[in-house]
Amino acid sequence: MKQLTFNSIKGNIWLEGLFGLEKENLRVDTTGKLALTPHPAVFGNKLKHPYITTDFSESQVEMITPPLPEISQAVGFLETIHDIVSLELGNELLWPQSIPPILPADQQIPIASYDEDGAEAREYREFLAQKYGPKNQLFSGIHFNFSFSDKLLEMLYRKANTAISFDDFKDEIYLKTVRQLLRLRWLYVLLYGCSPVVDPSFELRCKMSPYPVDKNVIALSIRNSCYGYRNFDDLYPDYSSVQAYKASIDQMVKDQKISAPKELYSAIRPKFIQSPDHISYLEFRCIDIDPTTKAGISTEALHFLHALALYGLLTDEPDDFGPKVQQQANRYHTGVALYGLNSTPFLIDEERQNVWHKTQTLIQEIIKLFELQGIVYPEYGKALNQALLLAQKPENRKVYEVLSGVVKDGYVQYHIQKAGEYLNDSRDKSYQFHGLEDMELSTQLLLREAAKRGVSFEILDRKENFVRLKKGDNIQFVKQATKTSLDNYASILAMENKLVTKKILGEHGIRVPRGLEYTRADEAKTDFIFHQGKAIVVKPNQTNFGLGITILKENTDEQTFRRAVDIAFEHDTTILIEEFIAGREFRIFVIGEEVVGILHRVPANVTGDGIRTIRELVELKNQDPLRGKGYRTPLEKIRLEEAEAMFLKQQGKDFDSVPAKGEVVFLRENSNISTGGDSIDFTDDIPDSYKQIAVLAAKALNVKITGLDMIIPDVSTEATDDNYAIIELNFNPAIHIHCHPFQGKNRKLNEKLMDALGY
Repeated sequence: MKQLTFNSIKGNIWLEGLFGLEKENLRVDTTGKLALTPHPAVFGNKLKHPYITTDFSESQVEMITPPLPEISQAVGFLETIHDIVSLELGNELLWPQSIPPILPADQQIPIASYDEDGAEAREYREFLAQKYGPKNQLFSGIHFNFSFSDKLLEMLYRKANTAISFDDFKDEIYLKTVRQLLRLRWLYVLLYGCSPVVDPSFELRCKMSPYPVDKNVIALSIRNSCYGYRNFDDLYPDYSSVQAYKASIDQMVKDQKISAPKELYSAIRPKFIQSPDHISYLEFRCIDIDPTTKAGISTEALHFLHALALYGLLTDEPDDFGPKVQQQANRYHTGVALYGLNSTPFLIDEERQNVWHKTQTLIQEIIKLFELQGIVYPEYGKALNQALLLAQKPENRKVYEVLSGVVKDGYVQYHIQKAGEYLNDSRDKSYQFHGLEDMELSTQLLLREAAKRGVSFEILDRKENFVRLKKGDNIQFVKQATKTSLDNYASILAMENKLVTKKILGEHGIRVPRGLEYTRADEAKTDFIFHQGKAIVVKPNQTNFGLGITILKENTDEQTFRRAVDIAFEHDTTILIEEFIAGREFRIFVIGEEVVGILHRVPANVTGDGIRTIRELVELKNQDPLRGKGYRTPLEKIRLEEAEAMFLKQQGKDFDSVPAKGEVVFLRENSNISTGGDSIDFTDDIPDSYKQIAVLAAKALNVKITGLDMIIPDVSTEATDDNYAIIELNFNPAIHIHCHPFQGKNRKLNEKLMDALGY
């Protein structure tokens, strides 16, 4: 397949595909020495965990993402696994560099250990240690796995109008991409190589190189150079067809150059997963860990690499890529890895070439190709333009930032400082699933716990936060973290209907607020005289997140009352007007027959400084990074809308009022976190008698998961028949407010939910 002429296929369909990442990180102690402790037991069986395992050494964590539809999602997933692992390491750190840290003697390096099911994996690692040396096995890096979309491949197949089968056609597409990437891989290394120096404890070995061994070598990418982890012999697979490729590797095994196909350390490898006879995806293996990013790789670099693969696919091949051409490509790759720090032409294959001019020309050709194919995607355009700038100003490459840090702080200390920075960031973002930030925070927390436990998951409907969890035979469908198969539909409907909830709870002797229901606004407004002067709550019969609720403590103004009725009817066709129960409101979370978390929710508020207006104080408080919108952060931003204006009016204030210094001003009566409230953990401070009532309420409605709202005037006293009231039961309670309260302990409800689901 010399050239594809599919110019009629245009647009961003060329970017569609699946993308995955695998990253190796060594565990180290705080002094930069290789950690000799076992792989963290919390992650379970290394052979069965889909996301967190080990590579060669027990000290070498391998993190694996599933195939995902966007590069940004893959990087985000990888960063999330990095966070999860980092937070379980105690006083250890993840070493953020491809080149190893301070290493012990060979015999002290712990080879990955397994149970009986992993005997073969252990034996293979022992063979590698014997052949290549255990220290060489500790070079770490990132593998980028990608496949073209089936839709794109089918369109290409139809345009090709060929007699071969679709599977054979796909193989040709992938093999051409492999050949072209092997020709062009030096370009990625030149721009993004980032393993320039080694620790003195690491002895470089280069048995096959014409370049002199210098233990003080400074290169662009030692890992990709002749000093890196590679086969001893020059090996040249036949990439002309799948059959020829497999036959050539089998011959290498027969000639005892390698022990098995997996020992062939090609820079680009076709992977045969779905079928042994056809390529499923490609694996790019030349990526150094980038010490300047927590995930070890940037979306920008991967967008460039994907663009390079597309360029290779859509451009002509200059030769048949036989052994002689492969040898030349390997030498060019090695030369760039060794001497790519130079910003001027350098010697490769005994002829001086202007590598930088060649690089700029190639990137400009890629940009032009994208324009011709109608590919318009900002992230790819940004990546290509940035690559062009790096080619024009090589001193701006990240490798120079690393070298500068190493010169300033020392090799070990620089990387330890980076590892510490990333650990702190992992702690600060322990509520977030990177790449899925648009999903509800409770769902993100549940998925983090799934990843930690090795539970595979699939996002079925991202907008609806609908996911499928799977581990072994246990398959669970979960919507918005707490809508699960544990509860039946009738119970959910009962909780959703506040009137039904009140009737059922009342029948079970559980106190609820007295009140009336209305289906017509005019009838409710006519009853103002009946409710006048009473402390009341006006709310929709079916609502969530505090929407449509108004609390009138005095209810003396008929106009305000009438507007509260209208607001409630905007959210439902039935509303309730109930007595206002004085006291503090607590959200009590029940799973099964256990109270697993209790929060006191303080209504949205600001504290005056005698200078700023309420509006300015709200804007200042909303700058807290833990506050956001759409339930994707632990706290919600305080709103400045009609409900807040009405509540301030009852206090004789408005948004432009200036509170006195130290004065606390509440902007809402209802204490929902969703309307800007603060969450304070009270799980250990509430008497058990209230918890028993909460469990009884859940049983009354036959629910397994609920967050019920209870008013308690004085939590220092035990529950009686008249010193509490249950306002409502929620069928979709948020877990993130219990996991990351404004004040108090993380109750880890994501863990408890996974327990309840049988994981």
